[in-house]
Amino acid sequence: MVNPYTEIAFTPAVKRAQELMGTRDANLRLETSDAERGRLGPKEAAFLAERDGFFLSSVSETGWPYVQFRGGPAGFLRVLDDRTVAWADFRGNRQYISVGNMTAETDPAPGKMAIIAMDWAHRRRIKLFGRARIVQRDTDPDLFARLDLGGYRAVVERAVVVTVEGFDWNCPQHITPRFTEAEIAAALAPIQQRLADLEMENARLRGQVTEAAPPV
Repeated sequence: MVNPYTEIAFTPAVKRAQELMGTRDANLRLETSDAERGRLGPKEAAFLAERDGFFLSSVSETGWPYVQFRGGPAGFLRVLDDRTVAWADFRGNRQYISVGNMTAETDPAPGKMAIIAMDWAHRRRIKLFGRARIVQRDTDPDLFARLDLGGYRAVVERAVVVTVEGFDWNCPQHITPRFTEAEIAAALAPIQQRLADLEMENARLRGQVTEAAPPV
């Protein structure tokens, strides 16, 4: 069984680089592994559902790569099924570089793209290869209902639907841990509760001392 991720990533030039660096045998085992890396499982779905942003790479008609950050409330990147992810695409700087790249008619199957989604706090990341298509609201209102973000204040201009061709969990090396405001608040909550308890205990003890003190 061929690993679909390596089938895309390990081009002849990549394999030559692996031979040169002495890692070809290890990577050959990854190529022929039994792991199903074309279909998203519960682990991948749960990870992506917790993300509040990801990096999106596309390629222009002239062959230049372009990387953009896509952000939103946690969960805006939706796993629709084991081969499909999608998101509501918000209005940004209106250059539409990613949109143009993903709709360029330069390939028999246009829309080639890649995603890297990061969990900075736990030093985890996943890489996805896929093919994107742009969907307008009037052509698929049911899809937009599935991607609805409630009261999130943003102008949704389109939906992006990606057919996943392959994915891989990336090495955690060299990821500097970073934490969101919510993650910091959760970590500090026990400390803040302990401080509140100590302040109450201190106030109670001070009150007892005051009551016990003889009148001057």
